[in-house]
Amino acid sequence: MEELLDKLLEECRPFTTQGKVATYIPELAKSNPADLGICVLSSDGRCYQSGDAQKRFTIQSVVKPILLLQALMDNGEEYVHARVGVEATGKPFDAINVTDQTLHSDHLNPMVNMGAIAMCTLIRGETYEEKFRRVLELTRKLAGDPEIQVDEAVYHSEKRTGSKNRALAYLLKSNGMIEDDVEEVLDCYFKACSMSVNSRDLARIAFVLANRGKLPQTEERIFSARYAHYVNAVLMTCGMYDGSGNFAVDVGVPAKSGVGGGIMAVVPTRMGIGIYAPALDEKGNSLAGIQLLKQLSERMYLSIF
Repeated sequence: MEELLDKLLEECRPFTTQGKVATYIPELAKSNPADLGICVLSSDGRCYQSGDAQKRFTIQSVVKPILLLQALMDNGEEYVHARVGVEATGKPFDAINVTDQTLHSDHLNPMVNMGAIAMCTLIRGETYEEKFRRVLELTRKLAGDPEIQVDEAVYHSEKRTGSKNRALAYLLKSNGMIEDDVEEVLDCYFKACSMSVNSRDLARIAFVLANRGKLPQTEERIFSARYAHYVNAVLMTCGMYDGSGNFAVDVGVPAKSGVGGGIMAVVPTRMGIGIYAPALDEKGNSLAGIQLLKQLSERMYLSIF
């Protein structure tokens, strides 16, 4: 497997020159666009990696399925579904609703910024600091990595320049979809997006989703198989933003991208995959990362279709 990963990594490396790192969060502009790494955790418990798989980066939007999981575990499926829908928007991840209609849950899904901001309000906790700590603890448990922490530089950079997310949050509040203080909600969201992970962390989180809620090796159940089904289904239709349809055709597995360059891909019952490649395409998805997943899917027949 590692020979295959090494080979695919070199085949896909030229794609790192065709994308651009995110610059709207100034700290992310410091990323090296040439970085490329992959980790695969298979159903037999073996871990394979190549390239910059150990390099840490901020999780960004790959945290959204974790926010969804925490909300489901705290409230149940019916409650969550009634407040944040599951239909693909067909719009960019940070799009602002510009219709004349009142905004409601059917206009959102958990994988775009507006839906994820709303999701933070569904997590249990007396304060938003407590809500974030619970998300951090769940992330560490899923990843098997107690060293996951907030990257303070990225967090402050994101908080300082997050005008678009503030607009989204105030739009939610003006339509009665969130009731709490906008800055407190956003602080939880910015911290969650700024957690520092590596490709192995993402592969292990993806594996737990592929394994229907059970940790690798110990088979300890963290969440129900139904919640894994729910999250994977939303990832399949919405996880790669307005590129999700093409990704379904080309790769064919549930996945989530982030503007930090990460991609977490779930191959149900077979494996979890984590990728880091910070040079992005115009939709905000890792360009080389998608090519790497496309090649791996074709070689190993990973598509669920």
